[in-house]
Amino acid sequence: MAVFIYGASGHAKVVIETLEKQGEDIAGLIDDDPKTAELLGYRVTKALGGLNNRDNCIIAVGNNLIRKRISMRIVSSSFAKVIDPSANISPRSTIGEGSVIFSGVCVNSSSDIGKHVILNTNCSVDHDCLLGDFVHISPNVALAGNVCVGEGTHIGIGACIIQGVSIGKWATVGAGAVIIENIPDYAVVVGVPGKVIKYNKNEY
Repeated sequence: MAVFIYGASGHAKVVIETLEKQGEDIAGLIDDDPKTAELLGYRVTKALGGLNNRDNCIIAVGNNLIRKRISMRIVSSSFAKVIDPSANISPRSTIGEGSVIFSGVCVNSSSDIGKHVILNTNCSVDHDCLLGDFVHISPNVALAGNVCVGEGTHIGIGACIIQGVSIGKWATVGAGAVIIENIPDYAVVVGVPGKVIKYNKNEY
């Protein structure tokens, strides 16, 4: 079944190429920006109510909060999963609807990936991890076993999380950070080892 894509920017380019590698047909792109008419040879139309009552949709938007807000606007639609053929996904893990998994990703045994999650290029999610909805794991992030990541949290490129750590909802982990202890909700954490420097606003 052909896939409808909501979004027409850089993240959508990777989603498109991943779908092409999967051999999936792309039914069309929808975006809120009427100035965007074409992306990678595919026509883009204005949202005008979006993807309501259409099957096999994907929200190709990298920002976690915007992705959640768009999902709340979409009514009576089913969501696709986009998984690069090069990804190594354990058959004992679960992947929620609307999630995208890009090239080189590894998800090991008994991990549970939520809805509308982004697992970006070459990140690794080890055994028994739990990722909430709308999480974004950036390229080259390493999650050790038994890590929990709350809804909407963004883990920056190249960060490392040791085993057993819990990261709260709508937190931000900076690029290259090394996380060795639990992180509260909404915290912004940077450095080696990671330290809380401020808190995100509760807009969620």
